[in-house]
Order: sequence, then structure tokens, then C-alpha cells
Amino acid sequence: MVTKSDLYDFIRARALCVMSTVSKSGAPEAALVNVAVTPALELIFYSLQTNRKCVNLRRDPRFAAVIGWENEQTVQYEGVAEELFDSRLAECKKIYLERFPDREGCSAWPGLTFFRVRPIWIRYSFYGHPWTVEEFKFP
Repeated sequence: MVTKSDLYDFIRARALCVMSTVSKSGAPEAALVNVAVTPALELIFYSLQTNRKCVNLRRDPRFAAVIGWENEQTVQYEGVAEELFDSRLAECKKIYLERFPDREGCSAWPGLTFFRVRPIWIRYSFYGHPWTVEEFKFP
């Protein structure tokens, strides 16, 4: 049985996710981003304000991602994104920069926006032997 701690370790071990947002026309739009994770399984990433993921999330905060794909293991993640300001920004930026210390220099770029995504639904899948799929729902 996969635990919340196992999910945290799985996500934390990976630096990238393919995320999807909803465009103004309702079409899905995907992007590859570096992502940090909190013990509460919140995802943290940044975007320039002019990037379509930022524009999309400001209009519609629904978020989906796929994390990991090697060794037939993956996490599907759905949640709600929140643009970060003030103390929340400082807290999440610290978590992100602990995970990606080489990004310290770009963290002050003009127009850089940090987001935190709170999970609604997560599915862990292992397609090897024995095949395992477990789903988690969050309030």
C-alpha cells in the first residue's frame, strides 16, 4: 500500500513534471516545468507572467500533471493552483530554492510568478509486476 509519505518521496525524487492548464478557449495546454513538493503534497513551480500557463492559471486555476514515467511508475495529479504573494510567496520560494538552489539567480527575474498547487486527486500507478494503482482524494 502506497502512503502519503511514499508519494512525497516519489515526487521529491523527480525534478520535472508535465503540467496541463486550460486555455481561454477551453483547450488543454501542456508544459514541462521544474517542480518542488511539500510534505502536504503541494506542488510549487514558477512561470513568467507572459507564459500561457501563468495566463491560464490566473483565469482558471485547475491544474493537472504527470510526474515520473521511468520504471513504469507514475503519479497523475490534479489540483487547484494559487498564485503566491507576501508571506506565502516567501515560504514557498524557500522550499523551491532548497530543492533547486541553482535557480536562485532567476528567482528575482521581473515578471516571475510562483504558484502553489493543492492536490484534489492523485493516482499512483506501477505498471510492472505486480501491477498497482492507488488513488487518493483530498478535501
